[in-house]
Amino acid sequence: MSVPPKLPQNLPLPAWTATPAGRALLGALGTADADTRLVGGAVRDALLGHPVKDIDLATRFPPAEVVRRLEAAGLKAVPTGIAHGTVTAVGAGLVAEVTTLRRDVATDGRHAEVAFTDDWQADASRRDFTINALYATLPQGAISDFFGGCDDLAARRVRFIGDPLQRIAEDHLRILRFFRFSARFAGTLDAEGLAACSARANDLMALSRERIAQELRGLLGVADPLPVLAEMLARGIWRPVLPEFAAAGLDVLARTIAAEAATGVAPDWRRRLAALLPADRAIADDVTARLRLSNADRTRVALAVRPWAGDLWATAWAEGAEAAIDRLLIAGMTADVPALVAWARPKLPASGRDIIARGIAAGPAVAAALGRFERAWVAAGFPRDTATVATLLDRAVAVT
Repeated sequence: MSVPPKLPQNLPLPAWTATPAGRALLGALGTADADTRLVGGAVRDALLGHPVKDIDLATRFPPAEVVRRLEAAGLKAVPTGIAHGTVTAVGAGLVAEVTTLRRDVATDGRHAEVAFTDDWQADASRRDFTINALYATLPQGAISDFFGGCDDLAARRVRFIGDPLQRIAEDHLRILRFFRFSARFAGTLDAEGLAACSARANDLMALSRERIAQELRGLLGVADPLPVLAEMLARGIWRPVLPEFAAAGLDVLARTIAAEAATGVAPDWRRRLAALLPADRAIADDVTARLRLSNADRTRVALAVRPWAGDLWATAWAEGAEAAIDRLLIAGMTADVPALVAWARPKLPASGRDIIARGIAAGPAVAAALGRFERAWVAAGFPRDTATVATLLDRAVAVT
């Protein structure tokens, strides 16, 4: 199948192939004879001119032979998923996943039992979308496209390989991947795929919440997930696993995204998750616990869902600039964000000794006076000059 004119006819040669480790890898795995080819996102993103994060190779060689060839070439072979045919090749400045061609033997919606093959089309047919089933020879860059993936990529269309209902039955996570990739490439949602995802939305309940969280993180991290999220809510996609998402959250998220753009603050999936949720700490805690997020991520979302109270520096001092920025952006307020971005938390310019030196006896009264000083100092905008600090200390002590 010919590549549409909007895409290169051949894959541009990746820079890593010219490194010593890259040359060793290509030589070890017979890429010149097309026994091993670049596959998936590494091809898709390179054709679009996007940065390629991961190097994925597909090979005709069985895993044991891959290990033998890598080690003979002086590369480290790590059996990261050898039961499913994956070996990680490691060299100086190079990490690549090498997976033997496979075909599915059995699937249950979460896991697949596979058998190895030397048939490229059989390997391609078990992949999820046509744009992820592209192969490229190295160094020639010739594209192998069995299912019209190049046409779909040129059209920014995410289309299932084969029957979408069957593909989702094989792996339920493909529902969320369909929407994530559609949001990333900002194309029109494929009607057949959308209908299948809608019909099988309840399948998401069988997935681990960690896998759901991973896809949600990717979806919320794209430049503008709003159109896709709106479609997902309209179709009830989230209802089985995240019923807390509602249409009202889309308005808040739209406001947040606009504020991010206006201030130049990078999108953050945790901030955007907080925008989607009701402004309720208990709900945020329940959702983030259900998604098995890290403690740091749970805290970030919990702080972000709190409504903005208008006390800029007190919030930044008590909870951090990050929390204050999140809340401002979710509220659609941009004026103070640049100051917060540039702000570093200063050191409190006084201690209990300064209180005692003003005649307060050691004990609880010292802590109380220091607390009053701290609140006044924060409200004054963190002054550092000696005279102002002394005045605030005198006032704090005078209340005693």
